[in-house]
Amino acid sequence: MWATAVTSLALALWTPFPAHADDIRGSGGGTGTTTPPNSSSGSGGDSGPGTIGAHIRISRKASGASASTATATSSNANWKPPVCWYEPMYTPDEYEEFIKSSYKGAQEPAASYAKKRVAEDYHKGDKGLWWQVQFRNDSYTAACPVTSDNWEIWVPPAQPKADPNQLTPEILSEIAYNSTKLPKPPVVLSPSPDRLKVNLGTRVKFAGDFDRVWTTASINYKGVAMAATTVATPVALRVEAGTSDADPQTCTYDLVRGDSGYTVDSKDAACNITYRRSSGTGTYPFKASITWKVTWTASADPDGPAQQPALPDGLSTYEQNVTVKEIQAVNR
Repeated sequence: MWATAVTSLALALWTPFPAHADDIRGSGGGTGTTTPPNSSSGSGGDSGPGTIGAHIRISRKASGASASTATATSSNANWKPPVCWYEPMYTPDEYEEFIKSSYKGAQEPAASYAKKRVAEDYHKGDKGLWWQVQFRNDSYTAACPVTSDNWEIWVPPAQPKADPNQLTPEILSEIAYNSTKLPKPPVVLSPSPDRLKVNLGTRVKFAGDFDRVWTTASINYKGVAMAATTVATPVALRVEAGTSDADPQTCTYDLVRGDSGYTVDSKDAACNITYRRSSGTGTYPFKASITWKVTWTASADPDGPAQQPALPDGLSTYEQNVTVKEIQAVNR
């Protein structure tokens, strides 16, 4: 029943908009469609922007350490980004135009939905806006907490109690978190990955600048302006040997803030992976993972005051094959 209602209403609600269609759809090509910003260029500059939902803009600040990035992985497997939310969309007159043009000749349940709005006279003459449900992607599923008979809500200037699914800086922070791109760990091994030695500790360090990254999700439409910025700061590096024939099999290093970003160098560390057996004709999968502490601010300023509730830590991982050889003795 839900799936049928959702599909019917979705088809009605997401029919082409009137004259302001380009403004509503933005660069994302349509409401409910996510157009992510460009991948980080590795230059440390801003990337994007992109559009999520109808009017939410995404921009990013890259680390500069690596051109290779991936969407942040949450350290909390139970954390999920919002599926849908309400965004400001129409004045009363625009909403009347939308309903009359989009629902003309509509079948049930869309026809009853349109009659419900006609009975309210679209709140014409009242101060406020109609807010419409928007989806993070095109999956119109029961995971969206918005009911199928309330795809738009009327929001007056002095709203006594906000709808729990109405867009807020907190929801924007979760959208920003889900849009965050983290660089792969810029790990350099010594000896080089194709020349690691049995019983010789493997030194780990970073190459190039490596710094925090941040992502801003913002909206500024019809007088509704808000933003949230998630800031991911690298705090620790964990490396894994990829075989039980190593002692130790894992090491974890705290990252140190230097002049040009965060660094690590295990040269004098108490822990360095040491392989006890060669990889023979094969290789071992050496893995490096960075833990990122993620905070958020209720603005476009990454240095603004941190807000609650907290977001889960982020993870970025890079795996490479390493060749381990026996140290050759020279007999004279």
